[in-house]
Amino acid sequence: MIQHIVMLNLADDTGLPDVMIDLADLVGEIDGFTGFSHGPNIDVEGKTPDYPYGFICSFRDLSALEAYASDPRHQALGGRLVGMCNGGGDGIMAIDLEVPEV
Repeated sequence: MIQHIVMLNLADDTGLPDVMIDLADLVGEIDGFTGFSHGPNIDVEGKTPDYPYGFICSFRDLSALEAYASDPRHQALGGRLVGMCNGGGDGIMAIDLEVPEV
């Protein structure tokens, strides 16, 4: 399984709730996109104060993540997020972890 973790350095979060709803709606619409969660970064260790919000997408495997990455719906939503972040795309941190299923 792949966990796609995205952290946002937001300049303007006005449209954020709508983008999160639209991303959640892609679960099951893109083959292998199996889960989505999002929320504020509580940053307990004080290591990521510039990233107040994030989300996690779960994918069956790497090919499902690649299908998501190239999907025009995801690309349009990503473009909206770029517009909300400090520095545009530089305000988005993405990490992809290959994890065992539990």
